[in-house]
Amino acid sequence: MSIDFHAEAEALRPEIIARRRDFHRHPELAFEEVRTAEIVANTLRDLGLEVQTGVGRTGVVALLEGAHDGPTVLVRADMDALPIHEENETEYASTVAGKMHACGHDGHTAIGLAVAKMLAARQDEMRGRIKFVFQPAEEIGEGARAMVADGVLENPRPDATIGLHLWNTLPVGTVAVTSGPSMAAADIWTCTITGHGGHGASPHETRDPIVAAAHVVTAVQTIASRNVDPLEMAVVTVGSIHGGDAFNVIPPVVTLKGTIRTYTEKVKALVHRRLHEICAGVAGALGCTAEVEITPMTLAVDNDPALSERIAAIAAEVVGAENVKRDERSMGSEDVSYLMDGIPGCYFFIGSANPARGLNKPHHNPRFDVDEDALIIGAEMLARAAASFVLPE
Repeated sequence: MSIDFHAEAEALRPEIIARRRDFHRHPELAFEEVRTAEIVANTLRDLGLEVQTGVGRTGVVALLEGAHDGPTVLVRADMDALPIHEENETEYASTVAGKMHACGHDGHTAIGLAVAKMLAARQDEMRGRIKFVFQPAEEIGEGARAMVADGVLENPRPDATIGLHLWNTLPVGTVAVTSGPSMAAADIWTCTITGHGGHGASPHETRDPIVAAAHVVTAVQTIASRNVDPLEMAVVTVGSIHGGDAFNVIPPVVTLKGTIRTYTEKVKALVHRRLHEICAGVAGALGCTAEVEITPMTLAVDNDPALSERIAAIAAEVVGAENVKRDERSMGSEDVSYLMDGIPGCYFFIGSANPARGLNKPHHNPRFDVDEDALIIGAEMLARAAASFVLPE
């Protein structure tokens, strides 16, 4: 492509970094992104875009309509922070106790605004349109569904969805584009084990749900290790156990909570079935009953193969072919999957770690931070990817 998006992204470096640091200082949790959304909406209006606010409660949608007919591409960025108390001592550290951008969404929002600025300047050349989606509540897996419910995928419906994530698993200067499943579907499961409580000194008079729960925790580990094909991927985690309040009382009920992560519907169905069977069987063998509820949280992020090849080719031009990773997968989840459901999409990773500067803490860590060079790479990548749909060669 003849447009020098590299030079334009570099020219916007001070603005991109300043915006990211401002968002970082003022983190807002899921569905609380009022300040962030206002800045986003005002910035997009100043660029001349048609802006909708309050989409999915606190989301912002802006349409950049080209002068000529053509495809519609959705460009997505997420805005929410996490309920984490920041331990970094940078000049742009969070000013809000107990809230922090510990996943890079501040950078995603800054990148999205930079891309809108670069492409708005070429509106007269565009064949088609770009729908910029600034999404709330990714961290709780509800923002994308809320926006879909409010019609974000209609009027017009996208022909493709693209987005990126700053990725501290990879060093700055790399880009990862994976064809097919790259992030897992996530489900939340709850198992309520009911027994018969009593005195801790007389366990023979009870049906102990704590003992049953302990056996269930062990038994569900066999789902991934003994039921799922070793060439497939699945995670079954117990994240919470609660039962009882006194040292000498056997309670009547224990509740387990956890998460399931899978890539395919076939494996998901298998895991769900075995979880029900194991919980009921193990609890029943110990004289208790078990009731299992499974709530979907996100779909798997399944990148379209053809679109992934397009994005990978762009990445090779931006960072060099040797710095493009083609099989970076995670059992983490991302609700961008709802914006790709039934729509060809590609969600790619921008390496953002720099161990030499101590910028390699994992996502959701209180000392998470990124090498801000990644913001410039991300802006160039996303601008070029969107432009490949709507600007002539």
